[in-house]
Amino acid sequence: MPQSWCSWLPLPDALAPRFCPSQACTSLKRLSSCFLFAGDRYCFRWPQFIGDSDLRFAQKDAISLFEYLSKHKSVTDILFTGGDPLIMKTSVLKEYLERFKNPSFLKHVKNLRIGTRALSFWPQRFLGDEDAEELLQLLRDLREKGGRHVAVMAHIAHGCELKPADTRRAIAALQDAGVVIRSQAPLMRGINDDAEVWAAKWREEVSLGIVPYYMFVARDTGAQDFFSVPLAEAHRIYSDAIRYTSGLCRTVRGPSMSGTPGKVEIVGVEVVGQEPAFVLRFLQCRDPDWIGRIFFAKLDPNAIWYDELRPLEGMRLPWDAAGMLRRHRPSVALSGDDQKGKRNGVQSP
Repeated sequence: MPQSWCSWLPLPDALAPRFCPSQACTSLKRLSSCFLFAGDRYCFRWPQFIGDSDLRFAQKDAISLFEYLSKHKSVTDILFTGGDPLIMKTSVLKEYLERFKNPSFLKHVKNLRIGTRALSFWPQRFLGDEDAEELLQLLRDLREKGGRHVAVMAHIAHGCELKPADTRRAIAALQDAGVVIRSQAPLMRGINDDAEVWAAKWREEVSLGIVPYYMFVARDTGAQDFFSVPLAEAHRIYSDAIRYTSGLCRTVRGPSMSGTPGKVEIVGVEVVGQEPAFVLRFLQCRDPDWIGRIFFAKLDPNAIWYDELRPLEGMRLPWDAAGMLRRHRPSVALSGDDQKGKRNGVQSP
C-alpha cells in the first residue's frame, strides 16, 4: 500500500531526499540551468549554479531512477526538477518519461510533477520550439495512455507574469494536453510583499484554470537577507490576501518554510499564556506523527526562518539547536520529558 505518512527516505545520491516515502524528487544531471538565474537569490538549488560540488545533487541516468522506484513501491509521486527540466530537449525528457506511457510500468507511480519556470520565462517551449508539439504529445500520452496524473508545478511570483499572450496560449496548450497546472512562489521583499499582489495573482490564476498551491518563505540560501520578509509579516500578507479572495483561491497553503525537519506552516499569531506566539504546524515531516500537529514559538517580529524561533516558557520546539527533528513522539519532544528520562537513566518512549 502506498504510504501517506512522511519520514526520511534512504535515498541514493542520485535522488534528492523528500519528506514522504510516497514522494521522490529527481534532479536531472544533464542540466544545472534555469530560464531564470535565481541561484544567488532564493533557490535552494543555488549550489548547482555557484560550483559547490559538495552540495550539488543530480540524477545521473534514468535506469538508476527506475531501479530505485522498482524497490520502493510506496512511492506514488515523482517531482522532476533541476535546474529546470524543460530546458532539455523532448528527446532527453523521454528517457525519463516515455516508459510511464505504459500503464503496467511502475504502476504504483501515479503522479508525475514537473517543476518549471517555462510558462512565464519561455512559453515558446510549448508553442514555437521545434519539439514543442512532441513535448505536448508526450504529456498527453502520459495521461491518456499511461493513466498518470501529470502536473506542472509553475513558479509564478507575480500576476504580471500571466499577462503575455504567449503565456496564456501556453497555459491553454498544456491544459488541452490534460496537464494540471499548480502555482507556487516565494514571498520576496520588493517584488511581491503585498497582500493585494498575491490576491490578484491567485484570482487571475483561478480564472485561467491554474490551481494556487503554495506561498513559500524565502529559503536560507543565497541572498536571503536581501529578499526575506519577517515571518510575522509573511503571515499578515497571506492572511490579508486570503480575505480578498473566494474559496476557489483558498487551495493555496502558506506561508510555508521548507527546511530540514519538513514543511512548517505559519498557521497564525495568537496569545498563549499571556505571551504573543506563532502558531505552527507541519504540512510534511520526516516523522509522520508530527504532521498536522500544532506547536508554538515566541512571536519574534524579526525572525525570518524557523531556526531563529524560540519556544514558549515550559515548551520546546520540534527541532533541536542544530535544526534537526527531535527523535521522540511529539508529546514527549515538546514537553521535554525525553531529557527528564535521560537524566533519570530511563529512555522515554
